[in-house]
Amino acid sequence: MATVDDVRRQFRNPPPAARPMMRWWWFGPSIERDEIDRELEAMAAAGLGGAEVAFVYPMGPVTAPFGSPEFLELVGHAARTAQRLGLRFDVTLGSGWSYGGPHVGPEYAARQLHWDRREIGAAAYDVPIVAGWPGDEFVAAYVGDGWGGAPSSYVEVPASDGIIHVPAGGQPREILIATSRVTGQQVKRTAVGAEGLTLDHYSAAAAEEHIRQVAEPLLLAATPELLGSVFCDSLEVYGGDWTPTIFDEFAKRRGYELRPRLYELLVDNEGSRQLRIDFGRTLSELYEDNFLKVFQQWAAGYGVPFRIQSYGEPPATMSSYRHADLFEGEGWGWTRIPETRWASSAANIYGRSVVSAEVWTWVHSPSFRATPLDLQGEAHEHFLSGVNQLIGHGWPYSPSDGPGLGWIFYAAGALDDRNPWWPSATALFRSLHRLSWLLQQGTPVRPVKIYIPASDAYAAVRTGHAEPLNLYRVARRLIPESAPRTIREAGLDFDLIDDDALEVLDPADAPLVVVPEGTTTPPATQRWLDAVVASGGKVIADLSTLADHLPPAPLSPQQDVGVVHRRLDDGDFYFVANTGPEIRTLTFDQPLERWRALSDDAELTSTLTLHPYESAVLIPATTSEPAADAAAPADELTSPLQDGWSVAFGNESRPVTLPHRWEDDPALTTYSGSATYRTEIELPDTTDRLLLDFGPGEPVAPDSEPYVPGNSYRALITPPVGVAADIWLNDTHCGSLWAPPYQVDLTPAARPGVNELRIVVHNTAANALSADHHLLDAAADATARYGRRFDLQHIEHAADYLNSGLLTEPRIIRQA
Repeated sequence: MATVDDVRRQFRNPPPAARPMMRWWWFGPSIERDEIDRELEAMAAAGLGGAEVAFVYPMGPVTAPFGSPEFLELVGHAARTAQRLGLRFDVTLGSGWSYGGPHVGPEYAARQLHWDRREIGAAAYDVPIVAGWPGDEFVAAYVGDGWGGAPSSYVEVPASDGIIHVPAGGQPREILIATSRVTGQQVKRTAVGAEGLTLDHYSAAAAEEHIRQVAEPLLLAATPELLGSVFCDSLEVYGGDWTPTIFDEFAKRRGYELRPRLYELLVDNEGSRQLRIDFGRTLSELYEDNFLKVFQQWAAGYGVPFRIQSYGEPPATMSSYRHADLFEGEGWGWTRIPETRWASSAANIYGRSVVSAEVWTWVHSPSFRATPLDLQGEAHEHFLSGVNQLIGHGWPYSPSDGPGLGWIFYAAGALDDRNPWWPSATALFRSLHRLSWLLQQGTPVRPVKIYIPASDAYAAVRTGHAEPLNLYRVARRLIPESAPRTIREAGLDFDLIDDDALEVLDPADAPLVVVPEGTTTPPATQRWLDAVVASGGKVIADLSTLADHLPPAPLSPQQDVGVVHRRLDDGDFYFVANTGPEIRTLTFDQPLERWRALSDDAELTSTLTLHPYESAVLIPATTSEPAADAAAPADELTSPLQDGWSVAFGNESRPVTLPHRWEDDPALTTYSGSATYRTEIELPDTTDRLLLDFGPGEPVAPDSEPYVPGNSYRALITPPVGVAADIWLNDTHCGSLWAPPYQVDLTPAARPGVNELRIVVHNTAANALSADHHLLDAAADATARYGRRFDLQHIEHAADYLNSGLLTEPRIIRQA
């Protein structure tokens, strides 16, 4: 662990490993060496830490088919270039998601149990077993007395020589025929040549075949010594609830036979609930043993970490993460339970100091709409959910000489140097680098644990129905939203725990455990909960009383303000972030030292004002110096800068009246780029501190952009500068602005007399996107040539709700 002095010393210039990375989409594959070099150099210049390569659908003619020698050579070239530039280089072990492809036949494909349910008479029947689809496999047949769903029990009927032999009975009956079918799910968003079925994630043979055909050639092409990790994206194997070895595996793991009772996965009776729990648990274990462990151990043989987003379908538990090397989540929402919390809880419980997140997945749709403030605000949400390594989603490979804006991913932000606001990217990424590194120091303080009701989630499984296989989603619904919200809004933090986690978590280290009312707890879990109480802790089921049992928060809570508390060897520190569009103020009983991610300033304070989407780092003070007064100085004068402004788009300058919104000018509605505003300031002296202030911006309603889905992050504020600006006084660069507080200190560059103020404003590329027919043509051509593999998300809304330009009258604030 680190000390406070260690952290203080390194915070301004932390080691490079914590820099944000980018998922780098290679379309097609249609890639060239020179463009690979150019884009990696642009990433390095912006302060990014590396790239995670993902191979996806085409946007133009394919030049290096997936898996070809030309393709693999380019992967190796990218890895070597990244090493030369000091960048981390990670590779996704396949194209699209989830793993699969042309090498996956029926013997390796994801399977689902299909039921044929029908009423029959009392006579005997011989029913031929007919494969309705290639790969169909008969599993078993059962008959029960009665009809219309009336039978409470069934018996297996024999089958031989391709015939199901239903004996005669004394009354009308119901027969159930179980067939294992290939789900038919194709790998999503694949490159050309990588199309095919998703593989069976319960089969070690399927995993090993994918390694032989796809993963190993990719890893060797990149060179193991050059790889930061190999990667598996989120699990989206829909409906995959079966594998040919399930009967043997179930008996070995659960101690009784599944075959005679298989029908209970479909039919409710007295014992079906426990059988479904046991069945779901078996699927989770098969995923761990035959997928996770296989890939982790294979990668470890080359000395390469295996990184995964382990949630979704198949039913990965929170503790399934322990069989990988690097844990990753996605999804924002610091008062909720996003997938990010699934990963960060596992990381804390299983001793991983670094936990990453796929961040900006749905940021301010459509592509190019995202602003630096959006990126900062969502990053804070991930930090508050326990993440300390950002993997941006993402950077689309795009030929520099292509028409229009070039290529973009169908969803998510296009976060590369085509954005007009890119001059601000270096400062943004530097600040996120600092915070990521800081949040990797020490250990998190999370006094509350929330038990995941896995048994109840498994009990919801019905074979042939997909969603209950997503253990994360079902468990999240079973945990009332009030539980995480109450904890976080009280200024505290929590971990999720599950049955496997209790094997490594000391009951004495869980002072407060939340177990949602009505939750099924296995005997071993109940014994652990009893041990919590015996150790002096509390177990809460009635969530209406949760707030009464929470321990005191180290910082007094404020609306919209999240707190991360971490413990060092010799002290604590706090990351606090305002997640809303209004100013919030915190007061402290004792002075705290405040650090800023966006500057090198540090100060002692007893009161902290956090502007919208602003964050701070707080350290308990070790000095007796008086704390700074957060209120404005008494001797303060403001001077609006109303007159004398000009604006230049390129070389031609013209007078302008502020506010100046570009979209109000028909000639500028589709303009994406920069504009330079100038004026002169007369200063009688420069003994005072001089601040250039743009005002606070205006909050907007959450539903102000109704087409944007709820999981698409955006900052709820219309800024006074749309969307970023660089400020120069007398040709001295004074700072970059993209987030509140919209102020820059001009003091070092000021001089008595006339001073030239220059403000270079950058907007987004969304204006240009709204008029870019080249992109739509490229998408249409790719669809005509290779089939429909994607739809450009919300592209028709590219021109909606844009605010570019200098949207306020700045003012000079003089502080004596």
